[in-house]
Amino acid sequence: MGTAVTVKTLLAKFADHSAKVGVVGLGYVGLPFVVEKAKVGFSVVGIDQNPKRVAQVNAGDNYIEDVIDAELAKLVKKGLISATTDFAVVADLDVVVICVPTPLTVNLTPDLSYVENVTKAIAPHLKRGQLISLESTTYPGTTEEVMLPILEGVSGLKVEKDFFLAHSPERVDPGNKRYTTKNTNKVVGGVGPKSLAVAANFYGQTILHIVPVSSAKAAELVKVYENTFRAVNIALVNELTLLCDKLNLSVWEVLDAAFTKPFGIMPFYPGPGVGGHCIPIDPHYLEWKAKQYDFNTHFIALAGEVNRSMPYFVREKMQRALNKRKKAMNGAKILFLGIAYKKDLGDARESPSIHVMEIVAKDGVDMTYHDPFVPEFTIAGQKMKSQKLTPKLVQAADLVVLTTDHSDVNYKMVAKNAKAILDTRNALGARGIAGKNIDVL
Repeated sequence: MGTAVTVKTLLAKFADHSAKVGVVGLGYVGLPFVVEKAKVGFSVVGIDQNPKRVAQVNAGDNYIEDVIDAELAKLVKKGLISATTDFAVVADLDVVVICVPTPLTVNLTPDLSYVENVTKAIAPHLKRGQLISLESTTYPGTTEEVMLPILEGVSGLKVEKDFFLAHSPERVDPGNKRYTTKNTNKVVGGVGPKSLAVAANFYGQTILHIVPVSSAKAAELVKVYENTFRAVNIALVNELTLLCDKLNLSVWEVLDAAFTKPFGIMPFYPGPGVGGHCIPIDPHYLEWKAKQYDFNTHFIALAGEVNRSMPYFVREKMQRALNKRKKAMNGAKILFLGIAYKKDLGDARESPSIHVMEIVAKDGVDMTYHDPFVPEFTIAGQKMKSQKLTPKLVQAADLVVLTTDHSDVNYKMVAKNAKAILDTRNALGARGIAGKNIDVL
């Protein structure tokens, strides 16, 4: 009877948007979610251990590309959004959504320290009738095997009886203008039927289509499979690139022709490697979990091996391009175009561009870079700043390496002034720009 009343009360708060929502982690996933909930009238508190982020949010100062500056400022001014570093606020909330990083260790094993620490910080403040939802990508079993024992053990409360626990993996695609938090289908799995019903109802208040699955573990596997699917297919076209190089064929020509088939194929393209917060990381979570069952995920391991080899292939192509012009790698002036892992974004996490730079730095090259979205970054302990892209900057380089194909770049000017170009994204070819000074991956 008590549980039924709790569920009914919580659903009523969702329906009239009087529920107080907390979001832990105010990054690429968390802040857009905060804004989406506040836009329909929920009062939302962001919790982050980074005081700078908290101060920015409280000032209405946006730092995420997928959030509209004016929307955040307006919602903060209306009092619907605030931020804090203090987990004590959890005691006043009806829902806590966790959006923290789940990186890998140097040995490519899961690092759940963020999830564990946040769960430990929430547990003392957990109260009856709350929904806790994990959105961070992780291996199947994390919600029940890692979070649940902490929450129940510290609070003395029981899931499905006193509180509700779910996993609903984020599906954020930074920079995607078509699919946003609101119109991207939302997978939800609960630790029991009541948790599923409560979580699905909560997400359904602001997301157009909810996809319920049988358990939190199933929801966790959905997300890691999605990103593993991409990693494996990217590895396939990367391996095709290596083969085309030996066959003296253009992989871009082959792919463009193959993708004209109207069925049975899906476009994936090669590049200098894989980057971002998902594809280089998530498949290893699944690979690690499978080994606990004495099961080897051969496709996943091979895909990771192929994708991690691509920055080294770029280095080889750079050396060939310089050799053709009787230049050595050592001492060569190299201009890199694009540092972000994805076009038109300022996100350089796991960027293959940076990995390439780290590799060739050991060859003694003289590096500069241009990226309007990444004004500065640190490589091998040395801070570098983006240079203004001018004909003079291009002419001074022995080789221009196009590593990220940002849209707002004068590629015609680059092609006209460069001694040599290595285009790892086919950005020039896609724009109909050709020349004897251009090599492609």
